[in-house]
Amino acid sequence: MATELKVPQVGESITEVTLAKWIKSDGEFVEMDEIVCELESDKATFELNAETSGILKTKVAEGETVEIGTIIGSIEENGMRDTGRTIEEKIRETDVENIKQKSSSPGKTAKTGVNVEMKVPSVGESITEVTLSSWIKKEGDLVELDEVIAEIESDKATFELTAEAKGILHHVAKEGDTLEIDALICTIEEIREGEIGTKPGIEEESTLMEKSSESTSQDSSPKSYAKGHPSPAAAKMMAEKGLHPDDIDGTGPGGRIIKEDVQKARQEGKKPEKKSSEKVSVEERVPVEGSRGERREKLSQLRKTVSRRLVAVKNETAMLTTFNEVNMMPIMELRKKYKEKFKERYDINLGFMSFFAKACCIALQEWPSVNAMIDGEEIIFHDFVDISIAVSAPKGLVVPVIRNAESMSFSQIEKEVLRLATKARENKLSIEEMTGGTFTITNGGVFGSMMSTPIINSPQSAILGMHNIIERPVVENGEIRIRPIMYLALSYDHRIIDGRESVSFLVRLKELLEDPSRMLLEI
Repeated sequence: MATELKVPQVGESITEVTLAKWIKSDGEFVEMDEIVCELESDKATFELNAETSGILKTKVAEGETVEIGTIIGSIEENGMRDTGRTIEEKIRETDVENIKQKSSSPGKTAKTGVNVEMKVPSVGESITEVTLSSWIKKEGDLVELDEVIAEIESDKATFELTAEAKGILHHVAKEGDTLEIDALICTIEEIREGEIGTKPGIEEESTLMEKSSESTSQDSSPKSYAKGHPSPAAAKMMAEKGLHPDDIDGTGPGGRIIKEDVQKARQEGKKPEKKSSEKVSVEERVPVEGSRGERREKLSQLRKTVSRRLVAVKNETAMLTTFNEVNMMPIMELRKKYKEKFKERYDINLGFMSFFAKACCIALQEWPSVNAMIDGEEIIFHDFVDISIAVSAPKGLVVPVIRNAESMSFSQIEKEVLRLATKARENKLSIEEMTGGTFTITNGGVFGSMMSTPIINSPQSAILGMHNIIERPVVENGEIRIRPIMYLALSYDHRIIDGRESVSFLVRLKELLEDPSRMLLEI
C-alpha cells in the first residue's frame, strides 16, 4: 500500500510553493515523521514529514513550483529497509565491483595506481578558510574529469569543486567541515580512459580511447586530454596572471596542469613568449588580467514574489517621496548616558530602532491617514499601529511585524526587534509573524546608504526610510556647528495621503527625535 505525499496548506494566502530540496532520495527507506523534503513559499521555508515508514518514490523534481494539494511523491508502506543501503549505494557498489573485475581481467588494467589528491583551491586573496557545504558526488562514486563533485562556501560566495581526474572518489572531509586553503578535501583513485565499469542496464561504450604508454617517447605517444589541460583551480590562477598552457609543464596525472605547476611558473618568473622578439603585432591581443566567468541561479519563490509585488506597487499606486533631516545628537547623548543602566535592567541594548518606532507610533496616531490603507473603494483607518521592520535575510528581504507597537515600552520594542531579526536570519519566521502591518520602517543606513526612495510595502500606504548618520555643518542660533545628521525619507501613496499630511508627519517625527523627552511626556 502506498501513502501519497501532498503539498499541505501552509497559509491562507499561499496557493503554490516550490520544492526547494529533497532531503531523502528516490528509493530510500524513510521512517515515520522523518523529514523528506523542504518546501518554499514566497514568505518562508517549511519541512514536510513522512506520514508512515517505507520506500520513498518522488514525483516532482527539485525547483518545480506546484499548487497546494499536489501529489509530490508516495511512500510504499510494505517496503523494507535493506540493511541500511539505498538504491544509489547498491549501484555504486556495482560500479566498484565492475572495476575490480576489469582490474583482474587478463590484458586489461582499469586502475592506474595513482591517487590524485584534491585540495581546497585558493578562492580569493582575503579568504583563508572555507566550509564544505555539500558533496555533489558520494563516497565511492565514479567521477569524470572536470565534473562537479562538491560545493565549498566562503563568507562571501559559494564555489564548485571539480574533479581533477577520472576515477573513484574517496571523501576525506565531511559536509560542514571548515577547511583552510590547500587542506586535503578528497582523493580520486584514477582510472584510465575507457576502462570504467558500467552500471546495470547500461552498455559499455563501443569505442575506447587509445591508451598512452609511458615506455614510448613523448612525440610518438598519443596526447591525452589531460596533458597540458589545466585543472579549474590552475586555470583560474593562469587567467589572473596571463599565463598560457604552452608555457607550463604539467606534473599532474597524465600531464595535467595543477595549481602547484602554476605557482612554480610564477616563482620562476615564466612569462608567455611573444611571437616576435622585436615588436608585438598590432593584431595580437594584449593580455589582461581578470576573470570572465559567469554563473546562473534560478530565482527563488521568495525573490519572484518580492519582484512581482514591487512592480505592482510602482504600477498601481501614486507613490511620492518627501524628505527631511534629523539632528541625532540628543538621542546619541541619551543612549551614551543610559545605555549601561538600560542593559543591566532590561538585558537588552538600547538601539535607535526603539526611538524611531516610538516616535512613528505617536506621529501615526496624530496623522491616521499615513497609517491607513485602501481596500477597493474604501479607506481602512487603524486605531492600532503594527510596525513592519524590513530585515535582510539570507534568502531575501523579509518584513516581520511588531504588533501593537503603540502600547510597548522602549525595552519591549528592542526585545521584539531582536527576536524577529534573529528568526529572519535563521529562516524561522512563521506566516503569522510576516502577515499584516500598517506601516513599515526600513534602515538602509546599516549598509551605508545616504539617501533613498523606499518602495511602499503594499497594501500599506507609507514607508519610512532611515539612512546613515554623517557629521554635517548646520546653523544653530546663527552659528555654524557640526552635528550628526540623518536624512529621513517618507514614501507614501498620494491617493489617500496629501502633501500636507506627509510633510507634517515628517516634521512631527523630527520634533520627537530631536527632543526625546517629548515621547516620555507625550507632548
